Amino acid sequence: MVYELDPVDSINVAAVGEPGQRRFFLLASGKGRTLTLACEKTQLQALITRLGQMMEAQGIEAEGKPPRGTGPKPGEPEWQVGEMGLGYHEGRRMFVLVASEGAAAEEGHEAETDAPSVRFWLSHRQAADFSVQAQAVIVAGRPLCPRCGLPMDPAGHPCPVMNGARPIF
Repeated sequence: MVYELDPVDSINVAAVGEPGQRRFFLLASGKGRTLTLACEKTQLQALITRLGQMMEAQGIEAEGKPPRGTGPKPGEPEWQVGEMGLGYHEGRRMFVLVASEGAAAEEGHEAETDAPSVRFWLSHRQAADFSVQAQAVIVAGRPLCPRCGLPMDPAGHPCPVMNGARPIF
């Protein structure tokens, strides 16, 4: 089953929970449908990095301030994203983000061969706005240690640089 949001009316990233324990969601609406998909932070970081590279290749700058406020609240996710892909359609001058459900089988169930997926079609402006908004959500977590670059917990941080276990670059 493949859903098409062509084009999206809106697309955002949301995080729920305390830094270090947050759950991430991809929220999109279009064609009278709203989707909430659960994602991993690393998936979103990789997506934003690749989107930035693709926008640069198209001469698009992701600049501006992230929107104020808390943004949309995620509902119950339709599924956990297992794979993400990103492309650019030259003829339409639009980005397409494809998110598919994880292919791993749940305990006691066989893996589905036709896992659902959705294609989000974004204009240049939507891609730039999404990049800025998503980056703001991702970096709003735990602060990074200035010595080693790893996230610091409020309760403390066992910095590997301080005990010599990791080289300083």
